[in-house]
Parts: sequence; C-alpha cells; structure tokens
Amino acid sequence: MSALYVGLIVAAILTIFLLVFIAQNSDSVAVKFLGFEGQISLAVALLLSAVIGVLVVAVPGSLRIVQLRRALRKNANT
Repeated sequence: MSALYVGLIVAAILTIFLLVFIAQNSDSVAVKFLGFEGQISLAVALLLSAVIGVLVVAVPGSLRIVQLRRALRKNANT
C-alpha cells in the first residue's frame, strides 16, 4: 500500500509543477508549421512538442521491441 501512496504523492507534486509551468508560460505565441499558422499558449506549445517528441521515440522503439519478441519466439520454437 505504501508504494501506492508514494506514487500518488509524486503524481500530485508533478501536477503542481505542471500547473505552475502553465501559469508562468501563458503568453500567446505565433506558431508556424507546414504552412499552418496560429496563436497558441507558450505552455501548450512546449508541452505539445514534448509529447510529440516522446511519441517519435516511443512508437518506433515499441515496434522494434515487438519485432524482436516475435523473432525470439520464432527462434525458440525451431
């Protein structure tokens, strides 16, 4: 049970930090990408680019892990 509480406390602290980050970076900025233009909060732009960066790394990495597991199972069965 204590690991659950530690996880909840860490999540709460990270949420507080995220809220402070958003509050301090609420200025609107111009964003241009592939011909699209718009105004967006600086915090949202930074968080969105961080999430996209994580996905760019995680998706191919996950696909590679699946590929390696299949090859391992195939080799184990032969």
